[in-house]
Amino acid sequence: MDLKTGMLFINGEWIAGNSKMSISVENPATGELVGTVAEADIVDVDKAVASARAALLSWQESTVEDRAAILEAVCVALEKHSEDLARTITSELGAPIRLSASLHAALPIRDIRATAMALRDVPFETEIGNSLVRSIPVGVVGAITPWNYPLHQVVSKVVPAIAAGCTVVLKPSDLTPFTALSLAEIMSEAGLPDGVLNVITGRGSVVGNALVAHPGVDAISFTGSEEVGRIIARDAAENFKRVTLELGGKSANVILDDADVSTAVKVGVANCFLNTGQSCNALTRMIVPMDILDSVEELAAAAAAKYVPGDPLDGGTRMGPVVSARQQERIVAAINEGIASGAKLIFGGPEVPAGPGYYVQPTIFSNVDEDSSLAQEEIFGPVLSIIGFRDEAEAIRIANNSRFGLGGAVWSRDEDRAHRVARAIRTGQVDINGAAFNPAAPFGGFKHSGYGRELGSWGISEFLEHQSIQR
Repeated sequence: MDLKTGMLFINGEWIAGNSKMSISVENPATGELVGTVAEADIVDVDKAVASARAALLSWQESTVEDRAAILEAVCVALEKHSEDLARTITSELGAPIRLSASLHAALPIRDIRATAMALRDVPFETEIGNSLVRSIPVGVVGAITPWNYPLHQVVSKVVPAIAAGCTVVLKPSDLTPFTALSLAEIMSEAGLPDGVLNVITGRGSVVGNALVAHPGVDAISFTGSEEVGRIIARDAAENFKRVTLELGGKSANVILDDADVSTAVKVGVANCFLNTGQSCNALTRMIVPMDILDSVEELAAAAAAKYVPGDPLDGGTRMGPVVSARQQERIVAAINEGIASGAKLIFGGPEVPAGPGYYVQPTIFSNVDEDSSLAQEEIFGPVLSIIGFRDEAEAIRIANNSRFGLGGAVWSRDEDRAHRVARAIRTGQVDINGAAFNPAAPFGGFKHSGYGRELGSWGISEFLEHQSIQR
């Protein structure tokens, strides 16, 4: 794909940014330059919003079938470019190439297909008594996306919005912008009309803030930290702008005493270390029966030994670098704080592997105090905390002892018991016995993990207003 380095994608065209300034994008595995992208300013935001507003006039009148057909064409185009996308993701995120291909490039296609199916079932007009209830697009959507899943997190916002009949101005992370720019070109190739998707690269403090405050933007969808989410919610309230927030997590993996412990621990470690621990819904708290704590520690350490940090371009690598030097420093600081708190270090540690790149060791602590920083703060790296419990009630209490509520898991051979515990956990998603991710089900959190939902029909509904016409 011939990406226009240093250009913005506005109204179906590649244009130079107003500031003529650029942002360097680094390969986290080597520290080398991947390329540069334009550093957009407020003038560019105005252009992108104007483009989106102009395109909204016709796009919101398009038929459901027309929109679904374009989404299906996008899937075909993504499949065609999947190898290029995987390489782009590996170069700017550092994800192992095997993971980039099997997850980062593949899951968004499943997301889009599920959205296209859901779109055809959305009741855009419903008769209720003497009322005609219409579901209409909210308007122009500002999408602000993170770096950790640079295609999936973009797709989970952009696709439901355009499915609803909205137009979008997307600001991707300045750490992983090339994937989003690639998507813009692919969606244009698939037939998406000019102006329906506009991509502007730049700093969150400039572009993100301008989108939130812009009177021409009707809704904001943001994924990122709770600190930034709080600011966005506050600032968007000035104009009563609709906001969807998908924020942090500290998800609990509850392994009950009748579970297949070996499988539960192995899968739990894999989930925690997936994407080098850079997942908001990672199972970072493993809650296990106190009387089998020793055996769980042995199983967890054995599983962790298979995650040796290495070259992400090597097909055998399971764990690449973290995304940046800043992220590496934060994770190492959290590990050192865990050691200082008295938690039992059973694998890994703060020592950074020698050589170039922003690597960290996969790390596991046991005997973790449930109220400690290790158990309460989102580290966003491959750091697992093991916490013991004495009975089912205590396991549920510990799982809920978090200001976050995004993901979770329960393991038990008794399906009724597993469901009972899952229902008691206050979180947006709970997996039972390693159940697979479902792109048609709603994704989002409770409490400080944010509000609103992505994916499937729930994702589409975030971008719809409802009008009643009485007759």
